[in-house]
Amino acid sequence: MNDLVIRKATYKDAEGKGYVHYRSWIETYTGLFPDDIMEKISLERSIMSAKEHPENTYVAIIDHKIVGFASYLESRDEDLKNAGEIMAIYVLNEYKNMGIGKALIKVCYKELSHYNSIILWVLESNEQAIGFYKSEGFIKDGHTKVIYTKNAVRMIKN
Repeated sequence: MNDLVIRKATYKDAEGKGYVHYRSWIETYTGLFPDDIMEKISLERSIMSAKEHPENTYVAIIDHKIVGFASYLESRDEDLKNAGEIMAIYVLNEYKNMGIGKALIKVCYKELSHYNSIILWVLESNEQAIGFYKSEGFIKDGHTKVIYTKNAVRMIKN
């Protein structure tokens, strides 16, 4: 791997992070979500979101290009106390299986280490992501919700 850099995101990273978010949605969720949901995804909206929310995010950079990112925060689930949440981990397809996801999740662990547990939500049909999270010690805790018409499962790591 060519000089992977993991660092906190800044406002200046919005275009790169937005591109990764947009491209990853297209690569990962085409066919999983209905077309009317996918048609609402745009590069411009993804960049705007990245500009509005640069906090609690790390970017993965190879050869001066953002190829992935991870975002974290305090858990938004009311049934959990003292839990952190990994809100997003995205890596461009061409950079998957290079250890970038593991590097990004590790910085989230560090940022969330003061919590008793860490949770995340993943689409029930996204077997690749579920396998990755299981390899990181996450287990399904039985909670589900619907995200844009699809079932998602909550996974937790204590």
